[in-house]
Amino acid sequence: MIKATSITHSHDAPADTVTLTYDDRFRRRMVMTGDDGLAFLLDLPEAVQLQDGADLLLTDGRHIRVLAAPEDIMQVIAKDPLHLMRTAWHIGNRHLPCEIHADRLVLRWDHVIADMLEKLGCEVKRLDASFNPVGGAYGHGKTHSHDHNDGRNDDHGHSHGQSHD
Repeated sequence: MIKATSITHSHDAPADTVTLTYDDRFRRRMVMTGDDGLAFLLDLPEAVQLQDGADLLLTDGRHIRVLAAPEDIMQVIAKDPLHLMRTAWHIGNRHLPCEIHADRLVLRWDHVIADMLEKLGCEVKRLDASFNPVGGAYGHGKTHSHDHNDGRNDDHGHSHGQSHD
């Protein structure tokens, strides 16, 4: 089976595309089938977040373009830049994956979080669109849940400074 062993960016037409949700774009090794039927083995050195628009380089020189699938998301509009920063703090405090734009935030749809954001004075609009949140602070590409139980040894010489009660 043909392999995709690295990530690149190309302006050439791809051999195929693979359309994946945010969760499905965090991969290292798996058999994939492109949207037009091209089967290949994704075989990367480590798990990475496959970004929308990136290309997976096949061993025969062709490439597969990664596309972000539409998902159930919400767009959050704040009153002003300071309100947007405070809102982003509340979202970050909950360790929620979030797209950050100059004028809005984008999160997965969650009725409880939407209610909280509306109570904070934000306008919340539910959408069906791609989701491309900011990567994790420790260079792993994807934000992880609050429990930090992602299978890695988390003893990396510093405290997270947070209680997990």
